Amino acid sequence: MALDFTAIDFETANGFRGSPCSVGLTKVRGGVVVDEGYWLMRPPEGHDHFDSRNISIHGITPDAVASSPRFAAVFPEVQHFIGDDALVAHNAAFDIGVIRSAAEVSGMPAPAFDYACTVILSRKNYSLPSYSLPFVAEAAGVPLLNHHDAVEDARACAGIMVDIAAKHDVASIRGVFESMKLAMPRIEAYNPQTDQISKATRSALAKIAEMKEGLANGTARNGRSSWSTEGPNPVPNPEADVSHPLFGQTLVFTGDIGLGRPEAKIRAAGYGAQCASSVTLKTTVLVVGSGFTATDLRSGRLTSKAQRVLELQRRGQGIEVLSEGEFIQMIG
Repeated sequence: MALDFTAIDFETANGFRGSPCSVGLTKVRGGVVVDEGYWLMRPPEGHDHFDSRNISIHGITPDAVASSPRFAAVFPEVQHFIGDDALVAHNAAFDIGVIRSAAEVSGMPAPAFDYACTVILSRKNYSLPSYSLPFVAEAAGVPLLNHHDAVEDARACAGIMVDIAAKHDVASIRGVFESMKLAMPRIEAYNPQTDQISKATRSALAKIAEMKEGLANGTARNGRSSWSTEGPNPVPNPEADVSHPLFGQTLVFTGDIGLGRPEAKIRAAGYGAQCASSVTLKTTVLVVGSGFTATDLRSGRLTSKAQRVLELQRRGQGIEVLSEGEFIQMIG
């Protein structure tokens, strides 16, 4: 088998993963990039509002996609580009989830895919302070110049996958998983006539309904919630997907983000993570809020917990630092 696959990266209009506004694709044959594709699109109807935070990340505005077809019209072209390839993505749970959720709210079927997540594979093949795409791309020798441009992100992801395959001296995606004694993840096809919608989509639809009810009766909540309340540390879900990047991790949170620390813990535990209240020798992931990005690790803009993590990293403890945005993306 040859090292053939398609790397994919979606950008979304808002916090719901079923709101794609652009997608970049990089096709690899024999370990070499042979083709690339890029599509702008309007998200599915009813999920096409653009959050200012998302716009600030990728720069895509409602005007930029106003004349573009919706996801349902674009995806057949995307699917044709992918063909029978395995998909590779950085935090594949998100990008695979975009396809599934966008298909669900569009009332259309979605195909099955074998896939690989370069976040999970990178954790096992590089020693880095953060497994954010720019850090891993640099380690793989494919520096990322324009992060959150969907094509450039997909190209960087492809380069990471090629580098990991070379480290294991294998010539296929499946060979990488076999050499690491891991099962290759797969998402099954979705049929809107017979299959239930995913938990992520159900949660998003429930939130939309709650917001509409709040607007109707004047009880809608505005603003950001506080992380000041630590909250209990829930028991990890033993039935969570083992291929998810949070499964089996020990998470600590620091800083202020919109979700709220207690809710974040519940969501992380649902994906099989053990949450804790302080950084210890058991910590494997630190999630940093307050507008932190992974590049702040280089500038020294850190909380006391993050400084403690860097100290433990220097001593050889493998702890990953995630930004709020990366964490939110992982939990859908």
